[in-house]
Amino acid sequence: MLVAAAVCPCPPLLVPEVAAGAAPELDAARTACTDALGVLAAARPDLLVVLGPAEQSGRGTHPEGTAGSFRGFGVELDVRLGADKGAASGRALPPSLAVAAWLLERTGWADAPIEGLGVGEPLAAERCIETGREIAARAERVALLVMGDASACRTLKSPGYLDERAAPFDAEVARALGAADVAALEALDAELAYELKVSGRAPWQVLAGAAEGAGLDGRLLYDDAPYGVGYVVATWS
Repeated sequence: MLVAAAVCPCPPLLVPEVAAGAAPELDAARTACTDALGVLAAARPDLLVVLGPAEQSGRGTHPEGTAGSFRGFGVELDVRLGADKGAASGRALPPSLAVAAWLLERTGWADAPIEGLGVGEPLAAERCIETGREIAARAERVALLVMGDASACRTLKSPGYLDERAAPFDAEVARALGAADVAALEALDAELAYELKVSGRAPWQVLAGAAEGAGLDGRLLYDDAPYGVGYVVATWS
């Protein structure tokens, strides 16, 4: 059963070494992420599943100990998803899960076994929701760390340029995540999310499936759009 969740953005710029001189601009987001992970630890889960967007079309699993890197972003920084169990796959973590691994290392996570799941952007809502239900049934006390960004079309300088639909979409996402509104997340428009370059749609819908019937309360910790991309931090407990 799902007992807690933390929702965090996943830009590599969240890692100060990657952001370099621009690092202070995301200090508030980093602090919010640290607070969110504290909620996960306080829930004392039996299993932590880390979700994040990935390039493949379906689902890709990453056992505890899987390595990731920010070398593709010009920084010689390596991370690992939890402890090195000697059972990691040969595939590296996708960037979203590498950011999650960095957050977990930064906060010294040692509270429960960890698994990673990369969720492909095209994964249909129904499959996302069913995946969440399966995850919630994995253990008596399951926690989720859910990585993903909102729209990348908030300003003229956004990666996706300005789209007037972006701000209302992001506002509804922030409201739903802050209120633990499962139905609203399950009903997110996948086509619109794709057009707005939203990377978090599929992971958020996995969260929604996992939270069905759990009766969790939500709290919004951060909602802003630096660099014209929507970043949201929320907790469910």
